[in-house]
Amino acid sequence: MLDLWSLVRFLHVVGAVVWLGGQLTLSALVMPVARDRLSEEARASLMRVLGMRFGIATVAVLIPLQVATGVALARHKGVTMASLAQPGYGRMLAGKLVAFALVMLAAGLHGWAVAAGRRTLARSLAVSSLAGSFVVVLLATALPVT
Repeated sequence: MLDLWSLVRFLHVVGAVVWLGGQLTLSALVMPVARDRLSEEARASLMRVLGMRFGIATVAVLIPLQVATGVALARHKGVTMASLAQPGYGRMLAGKLVAFALVMLAAGLHGWAVAAGRRTLARSLAVSSLAGSFVVVLLATALPVT
């Protein structure tokens, strides 16, 4: 049955899909083509613009959407701070929240590393953010249905 909570959950999933899909698109499709077809300067310029736009969309839309819908869903399920330590849904959600925070930290540090010209660090942080995003989605799909 479609109700308000189905819509909230749908928006939460769409936000995650856009975040992970954007990372995959940039790293697996755009970056390899840019490496093959563009000069280093042109590639750096393109990736800087794309990264800035993705970062702005993330900060302005995706993070607020994920936080708002996530908090709403948790409240609807009766999650409390104390229940995050409980086995099952609480601990799984706590793990997802920690992974999400670490992914956001890695993504933010990636932006800093790019701006600072630290290419190796930027690449490591990009890979960490992408891998962490998969962990967040994996943990989300593993949340017990209650």
